[in-house]
Amino acid sequence: MVGSKQNNKYRLTVRYIIATLLLLVMVYPYLYMVLNSFADWSQVDRQLVPSTFSLKSYEWLFTGGEVGIARPWLNSFFNSVIVSVASTALMMLFGVMVAYALSKLNFKGRDTINNFVLFHMFFPAIILLIPNFLVIQKVGLYDTYWALIIPKAVSLWAIFMYTNFFKAVPTVFIEAAKLDGASDFKILYRIMLPMSRSITAVIFLFLLMERWTELLWDMIVVRSDNMLTLNVLLSQMFGPYGGYPGPLYAASVLLTLPIIIMFLIFGKKFKEGMQFSLK
Repeated sequence: MVGSKQNNKYRLTVRYIIATLLLLVMVYPYLYMVLNSFADWSQVDRQLVPSTFSLKSYEWLFTGGEVGIARPWLNSFFNSVIVSVASTALMMLFGVMVAYALSKLNFKGRDTINNFVLFHMFFPAIILLIPNFLVIQKVGLYDTYWALIIPKAVSLWAIFMYTNFFKAVPTVFIEAAKLDGASDFKILYRIMLPMSRSITAVIFLFLLMERWTELLWDMIVVRSDNMLTLNVLLSQMFGPYGGYPGPLYAASVLLTLPIIIMFLIFGKKFKEGMQFSLK
């Protein structure tokens, strides 16, 4: 009996050690990026943990780099926030409404639309890049917020995730609500959405992260400095090869910080939603 308890303690200790090592392997790349963003330029990428620290990399970013011209950092940051929040909100709004219709309403062609959504997800989004750009240019939305938001307003992945979740909700709730005279909109708002908080957190974080890190589309449809998003501004400052590793690390920290903050806020719901999505 004593030997069995010792073996269990030994196994538990080994598991904790392995888990800690795996955590360090996953976390250290980001920690390395943060440390090198604060490192003196002579110490960047020279050792695992820099020995000398300074704010030179961040000063380089906010003072305009080698050209000495201050770039519109604050304006670009707000552009990214506006575009990311608006696009994410629209993707979730359309995703919820379409998913409710596909999962709980009976109408002709529902299965066809469901199959189309699933089929369309197998194709990369880049194949629609040129058609979307031509449409934006033809309707006169080039270099505007609408060009950044409208083509990113629908997410088939969000529709797919919400549809699968809503299908798991017992129909008895909806039938009872309809007997009380509730409309489909009221059912969606009062019943379906409160029940889908966990999966909503997962969808929200993934969509926000996807839109926040978008670069290619933003580079194509904006031209003026006051419309640049943060990613486009960084790409213009560093060029294709990133010749300044310290400021590049600092810029990466600034870009990832909002996503980390949002994950810390919605972390609990995110874990619950991931458990459902993996079932």
